[in-house]
Amino acid sequence: MSPDSPSNPGPSQENHGPAQANHGPAQANQGPPPTNPGPARSNHGPARNRRAGRPARSARTARSERPGPSSDKDRPPGEHDVEGHAFRDEEEEPPPPPSGPRPRITWRKLVVLPAALVVILAVTYLWITHVHLDSIARNSLTGGNVRLRWWQHVKLTAVSTFWVLIIAIPLGIALTRRGLRRGAPLVTAIANIGQATPAIGLLAVLVIWLGIGPSTAVIGMVIYAVLPVFSNTVAGLRAIDPNLVEASRGIGMSPMGTLTKVELPLAVPLILAGVRTALVLNVGTATLATFVGGGGLGDLITSGIQTQRMPVLVLGSVLTVVLALLVDWLASLVEVALTPRGLEVG
Repeated sequence: MSPDSPSNPGPSQENHGPAQANHGPAQANQGPPPTNPGPARSNHGPARNRRAGRPARSARTARSERPGPSSDKDRPPGEHDVEGHAFRDEEEEPPPPPSGPRPRITWRKLVVLPAALVVILAVTYLWITHVHLDSIARNSLTGGNVRLRWWQHVKLTAVSTFWVLIIAIPLGIALTRRGLRRGAPLVTAIANIGQATPAIGLLAVLVIWLGIGPSTAVIGMVIYAVLPVFSNTVAGLRAIDPNLVEASRGIGMSPMGTLTKVELPLAVPLILAGVRTALVLNVGTATLATFVGGGGLGDLITSGIQTQRMPVLVLGSVLTVVLALLVDWLASLVEVALTPRGLEVG
């Protein structure tokens, strides 16, 4: 190597000097960018402190961990996906099974009134057995006399009500037919006279005409109680919609078929209400049968009044009240049982 050779690289080094010098400004220009992350790091500092040591997760990892929409096989029935949100269709609740018809006669109707009557009879019996009875009162209450008067009263009520039904219902039906409608006001006026007359006066007139006996008492009771059944029968048949009658005739029913299958079933509630009223009237009127020799519980009541024996009077009165309530209760059961379900109220 010649002594000049080492001196040749000198200029090249000198040439590289400017290059290095030229790179200096680039480095100087690139210097500030590294200083920008500084504040960013300082901003992330509190976030790191809030995470309290949790491992940092990238946004891509968080997206990958989000639950995606499940497949149709995994969804429960009725659920579907709309724009990434799961919706469930509202399922209509099945209608409740149809319940059977409610009983017409409830246990209260069957139990309450009879139980009250039993209590009244028991209290009356205990009072009669513990009260002092003299010979007159004892003769009126012993020897089966009370039982005899009770059955006489029941017989008078049953027989008179039977004849009331036989007379009033057919007469009311006949006077609602087309050919006999003009006679309805006259018959109604006569029936009103029978009930407007005082019962004791009516029986006195009948005694003058027919004499003393149970038959006279029955006739007077029938005349006195025929009006409620007759008027209710007429009112019930007249209240029927004429279109129903015309429809039944239009499908070929005979007049008798229309009466028995259309008119009478619709008029049953009013007719039975009249029968119930007549029964109660007959129980009360039968106490007056004692004045015409008809017997009944009226004998105990009049005997207690005439002899001034309070136990006899009280027993006759209590038995009459109990019989009237018992008859009305039985009539109400029959009324409920015979009323068509389509005409029931409530």
